[in-house]
Amino acid sequence: MKPGIHPEYREVVFQDIGADFSFLTRSTIATRETIKWTDGKEYPLVKIEVSSQSHPFYTGKQKILDTAGRVEKFRQKYGM
Repeated sequence: MKPGIHPEYREVVFQDIGADFSFLTRSTIATRETIKWTDGKEYPLVKIEVSSQSHPFYTGKQKILDTAGRVEKFRQKYGM
């Protein structure tokens, strides 16, 4: 690898703001915020809206759309 052209690969904390869930992983993402982790060290913080703790696929709280009902509403609206 060429020196000086790659972003810094470091440990970062990702925090799901909706589910109050955080995890520590490695990333090259740039951030201005930091957080003190459970090991006492400070890490860069990235706030996210969806993680495995809040996504419907992983939580089992998936909504099933009634596609037949949506088609009927479309046809009624546009007179088909």
